[in-house]
Amino acid sequence: MITSRLWRQIAQPILAAALLGSALPAIAQTSLPLEPSPTPNSIPSLPSPTSPASGFEGNPATIFENITLTPKTGSQPETLRGISGGTEAASDLAGRSDTATGPCSGFVDQPPDHRIFLTQYFDFLSLQVQSSDDTTLVVRGPGGIWCNDNYSGKNPGMAGQWFSGVYEVWVGSPSENAFYPYVIRLSEQQ
Repeated sequence: MITSRLWRQIAQPILAAALLGSALPAIAQTSLPLEPSPTPNSIPSLPSPTSPASGFEGNPATIFENITLTPKTGSQPETLRGISGGTEAASDLAGRSDTATGPCSGFVDQPPDHRIFLTQYFDFLSLQVQSSDDTTLVVRGPGGIWCNDNYSGKNPGMAGQWFSGVYEVWVGSPSENAFYPYVIRLSEQQ
């Protein structure tokens, strides 16, 4: 059975390329660690990628990244990418089945998918998950833990005032071990 962490290790380069519209070069460049063998010389080593896939300038889209934000009037939305899902019930992680922002539903990984560092108080910040599949959301930060499902259609989100500090973010799937690509949009625009 494939674990969510192994799935992420396999899928990250493929998803990153797919999000930018060029999956085949990334698949060709993917190198996974090989299991130890009694005769290590009998297994050829895979070449390491030495340059970005064709069509990429710099690094391809990174998934499961963290971000630091400072309030900026009129700034463009920021984006984070990842793959939803895991084996832990969101309600177990949150320690409750419901919060003021919505239900704690679905399944997530144990470690957070993202960390958002807010350098100052935000009078308004919107965090919205966009995926072609149903996803859920858990956010833990200064002042508590919040959950959401179906903020905009089948995608979760939350908006309002945010204190400065570190926020841990989990994006879940309704079913255990179901994994869906997503984009989080963070915006100060109401």
